[in-house]
Amino acid sequence: MPPDIVVKAGAAALGFLALFLLVQTVKALKEYRYVGSGVTATNTITVSGQGEVFAVPDRATFSVTVREEGDDVAAAQDKATTKINAVIAYLKGAGVEEKDIKTAAYYVNPKYEYTQAACTNFSCPPSNQVLVGFEVSQTLEVKVQDPKKAGELLSGVGGKGASEVSGLSFTVEDEDALRSEAREMAIAEAKEKADALAKQLGVSVVRVVGFYEDYYGGPVPYAYGKGGDVAMSAEAVRVAPELPAGENKITSNVNVTYEIR
Repeated sequence: MPPDIVVKAGAAALGFLALFLLVQTVKALKEYRYVGSGVTATNTITVSGQGEVFAVPDRATFSVTVREEGDDVAAAQDKATTKINAVIAYLKGAGVEEKDIKTAAYYVNPKYEYTQAACTNFSCPPSNQVLVGFEVSQTLEVKVQDPKKAGELLSGVGGKGASEVSGLSFTVEDEDALRSEAREMAIAEAKEKADALAKQLGVSVVRVVGFYEDYYGGPVPYAYGKGGDVAMSAEAVRVAPELPAGENKITSNVNVTYEIR
């Protein structure tokens, strides 16, 4: 066979091979789609999954409020400052670090009394507003590194003149890691459901085209305080309450939409 014919035959074969590879590549690109490709899926299924993770709390937080009144702002502030400083000194002495004690609120409000003149059959004079003093309120947010000490600290600040102790909750410091673990479990459950459903339908799962997550969990605050209907005597606050921390549950619920073919 002449050499030129061999060359031409080889070139033709290479041309057919290149054309075949091009067709197969285009076909594969059409079939291989990915999230964010911009190609709208027409055939889809949506499945749900749930993951739950439990963890023993390693932190506790609560709020301490001091309220004092005075004839003027300075007098009210002096009283409140004396008590709040005593609370802070107690907390530091009990091992709470300064960085874990934060002022969450500070208010100075006027106090008024209202007097009402006697009403007659023809008129009722408006009440008179009289300034009688001021109230100062300061609230501290306290983080406790050892949840087991929470009860002792609550009783301790009550004995130092706190007007209200509230918002006790037990938390986990690295909650993001727990949330990620719960999400991974939820996605795995959704994928298992999708594979089972696709098998029943006689189709194949191609790609994820939609995802939604809703999670919940964390601390449950304790209703604990001083004042009003739950007022506690000086004797009562000397006894540290038992405050079991229990376990926190982090739950992730996901909805995943898959394209099928």
